[in-house]
Amino acid sequence: MLEIAPNLTDQIYDALVEEICAGRLAAGTHLVQEKLAARFGVSRQPIQQVMSRLKADGMVEELGRRGLFVAPLDPERMRQHYGIRAALDGWAAKQAAARTFADPALAASLRAKGAMQQEAAEQAAAAGNSVALMRQDDAFHFMLYAAAGNPMLASTAEPHWRFLRRAMVDVLRQAERPETIWSQHGAILEAVLAGDGAAAERLAVDHVQNACELLASALEKARTEGTPHDTNAEYRPDALGSGTPAAGTDRRSRS
Repeated sequence: MLEIAPNLTDQIYDALVEEICAGRLAAGTHLVQEKLAARFGVSRQPIQQVMSRLKADGMVEELGRRGLFVAPLDPERMRQHYGIRAALDGWAAKQAAARTFADPALAASLRAKGAMQQEAAEQAAAAGNSVALMRQDDAFHFMLYAAAGNPMLASTAEPHWRFLRRAMVDVLRQAERPETIWSQHGAILEAVLAGDGAAAERLAVDHVQNACELLASALEKARTEGTPHDTNAEYRPDALGSGTPAAGTDRRSRS
């Protein structure tokens, strides 16, 4: 049994979020707390804390006495998170434009970071790595939050990102041309670097709304086509590393 370090709960939470976002823990996967505790070498207490956080983030749902399961993406909740993010991202881009226009050193730093993110995103797209693409998307937007100069911005946005990181991976999987997302990033950044706050705000809001609509369309398509997922899948001990749900007999469509 591991000694519970102050940040161990965060580490377990991050590991499970990563697996849910990557699709290794599919919607409907049964999360058995005893097996998770054995996997991470801890007592059930930190696992219970992690499950509470995941439920609050909308990633895990409790189905009565059946236990805890990876939740399907809720389209309405997804739209609500995206709506708040659009407001935050638009404001951040506008503020970043004002600060960057007055600070050549900040402008040079943003341009250099943006170029590195673009290169990393191109490599991830070529490899078909949606999780790596999501991380670069993260990096771009949190770069703008920092450039806006308000330290409360990133912490305010973070709860919405916890839900939307999973959605963003699905957006990137569904995008016929994921590079268009980075062309939008480029347009936002150029407006910021030019000090055009109005254009930066408009482009940032459009970018978030486009991502929302892309995912909403994908979820609706899956619903109408009856794409099934396993609501009786169990998180098996031999699947603890891969996150693969066990085969079940109770299959039904949910969106």
